[in-house]
Amino acid sequence: MSRAFVFPGQGAQTIGMGRALAEAYPAARAVFDEVDDALGEKLSDLIWNGTIEDLTLTQNAQPALMATSIAALRALEGEGIGLDGVAFVAGHSLGEYSALCAVGSIGLADTARLLRIRGQAMQEAVPVGLGAMAALLGLNFEQAAEVAAEAAQGEVCQAANDNDPGQVVVSGHRGAVERALDIAKAKGAKRAILLPVSAPFHCSLMQHAASVMAEALAGVEIKAPSIPVVVNVRAEAVTVPDNIRSLLVAQVTGSVRWRESVLWMEGAGVTEFWEIGAGKALSGMIKRTASGAVTRAIGNPQDVLAAKG
Repeated sequence: MSRAFVFPGQGAQTIGMGRALAEAYPAARAVFDEVDDALGEKLSDLIWNGTIEDLTLTQNAQPALMATSIAALRALEGEGIGLDGVAFVAGHSLGEYSALCAVGSIGLADTARLLRIRGQAMQEAVPVGLGAMAALLGLNFEQAAEVAAEAAQGEVCQAANDNDPGQVVVSGHRGAVERALDIAKAKGAKRAILLPVSAPFHCSLMQHAASVMAEALAGVEIKAPSIPVVVNVRAEAVTVPDNIRSLLVAQVTGSVRWRESVLWMEGAGVTEFWEIGAGKALSGMIKRTASGAVTRAIGNPQDVLAAKG
């Protein structure tokens, strides 16, 4: 049975995530300590004792979710499981950084600093209130792209996240995204709802953030990953460091092709997907995409021990 490790993106954050892992496994605690040192602040205190409003700020949520994912991986390694037998890794949006860190392509401290920069840059790329994102439920990616094109009317509106066969997210100027809600419903969407996000991610309005990340990534060492990484913007495995660097830049404005990534891994023989870190959102998307796929979420010590069988 071929296995993939997948890493969650923004929206999975909860106060207290990773605390039990840190208390049960010294190697997991060391992850949070190293991230705190890299950022020059106690992000771990915010994760475990702060407010959900502060944790949800993009600049905090991104390194926090990555730290929780890597802590869960270290706990698995502590029980002798680790990456042995894993054919591919992948992550949803910021989760791609977690995946790259997990397989040694980018160091933990560098990953934390990159995600702090990424979060700030994505937040600052568009003034608050100018952009929006909406989930279109019951439409496929091609249908959602048609909705976005019709809604644009001279503004930006793009299909941003292809999450599963019946869930696509559009992103762009607020007026265009609001128009997309009505157009989607007219085209048969079961639901079309604005998302509680602070910026329009994964569309061309993020170009400033892409430029910031190009500069930040240029100064970071990226090694060949020990396991191939299935990247968001191509939905296929990549191992060449220079390609990884350029695709991380393209990812800021490009679509998250998650459904296609899951299908690509399934086509490459993956039958078992382990979601490493906070939440179970990816597991649901995977089950709706790959019929017969086995999923497992690893977010606390009980999950780790259960994985030992």
